[in-house]
Amino acid sequence: MNNLLNPDAIFSNNEMSLSDIEIYGFDYDYTLVFYSKHLHTLIFNAARDLLINEHRYPAEIRKYEYDPNFAIRGLHYDVQRAVLMKIDAFHYIQLGTVYRGLSVVPDEEVIEMYEGSHVPLEQMSDFYGKSSHGNTMKQFMDIFSLPEMSLLSCVNEYFLKNNIDYEPVHLYKDVKDSIRDVHIKGIMYRAIEADIEKYICYAEQTRAVLAKLADHGKKMFLITNSPSSFVDKGMRYIVGKDWRDLFDVVIVQAEKPNFFNDKRRPFRKVNEKGVLLWDKIHKLQKGQIYKQGNLYEFLKLTGWRGSKVLYFGDHIYSDLADLTLKHGWRTGAIIPELRSELKIMNTEQYIQTMTWLQTLTGLLEQMQVHRDAESQLVLQEWKKERKEMREMTKNFFNTQFGSLFRTDQNPTYFLRRLSRFADIYMASLSCLLNYDVSHTFYPRRTPLQHELPAWSDRAPALRPPLLQEAQAE
Repeated sequence: MNNLLNPDAIFSNNEMSLSDIEIYGFDYDYTLVFYSKHLHTLIFNAARDLLINEHRYPAEIRKYEYDPNFAIRGLHYDVQRAVLMKIDAFHYIQLGTVYRGLSVVPDEEVIEMYEGSHVPLEQMSDFYGKSSHGNTMKQFMDIFSLPEMSLLSCVNEYFLKNNIDYEPVHLYKDVKDSIRDVHIKGIMYRAIEADIEKYICYAEQTRAVLAKLADHGKKMFLITNSPSSFVDKGMRYIVGKDWRDLFDVVIVQAEKPNFFNDKRRPFRKVNEKGVLLWDKIHKLQKGQIYKQGNLYEFLKLTGWRGSKVLYFGDHIYSDLADLTLKHGWRTGAIIPELRSELKIMNTEQYIQTMTWLQTLTGLLEQMQVHRDAESQLVLQEWKKERKEMREMTKNFFNTQFGSLFRTDQNPTYFLRRLSRFADIYMASLSCLLNYDVSHTFYPRRTPLQHELPAWSDRAPALRPPLLQEAQAE
């Protein structure tokens, strides 16, 4: 308990010094601005109504309400089998986290369905987590995807409970289109703008972070997929009416990740009334808002290249992947779930459970050499207890799917991508206030498996008790 984890810390996957960073870039949604719990309920309800009114789904699905405690980010959805699941970094399904509708699928059925618990590479989602080009899996990486997963599960549940024959691929597409329309048709934007205090979590720290960077002479830019008027009202609320003075470049409706790859789309200037202008852009001016464009033109007009640029976003794929792989920018991931998970990991109950779970694992590894019947009975009891404690550990975070970052013992597929595409990660931008602008982030040297001694090779003082002592205990 003397080594509690700091929920407001910044964690490093790759060594990086802020003294090298001259330009800071930001996404908008869930990076500069955070939303209240009411937003996901709004998205769920609006998309559910679109399913009923425009896609002719049964009106009875209106009885389902959004459950914020059902799903977590990073889950995979098998489009053809209509099951939602958590997959680890090695493409193995975590048994006990596979859901068809709102009910867990028995382990035996999962193993029969997938001929084991491994998902082959060709069935996994594509580079951006989408189910395309023959990929049968969709990975939900966006925080906005939480209501989408819940709606998919609820409609699946309705069809299954009422023995209605349906095509899972059509259901997936219809739910995806309905969620998309909540954004594209402006339903979400209008609702937030009409009651901004209900949906946006006001935080003085957002302005404090931007002001701190500005005071130290850092350049800043904003690239978001959200529309101009929506961003302007939100930023006025959380930062102030002079928010544009803090940014050197503002780009809206960028259509990331296409913004980072498509060289064909030029920038368009947006005037104060939101009207798109037709004049050719020769320079990106401070205080002006631009729409669309592409990163290659952005780099040409600004000259902001390479590792002197640090960009923050919440979407591992759409915000960060291309920037780190293709353009050499440094990247920072905003993971709001991190704060709550760290607080759970700091509880005495969690620490005690994990300590005993690790001890059991060590006992099993060391004592498996004993093949007599009595010893095997003890080992089977330990395996049963270890399984129960793994389930208990999962339930600390989320009853259905557990932690965002771990399966039973392996990193999740989400964490694997986070580790690859983000130099640093944190719960919110406010964590930057805890560090000097010249601070260097050093990743912890975590031991590789071959750098750790086996339990049986450890010094006697560190070994678990002998089998006879354990049996007596």
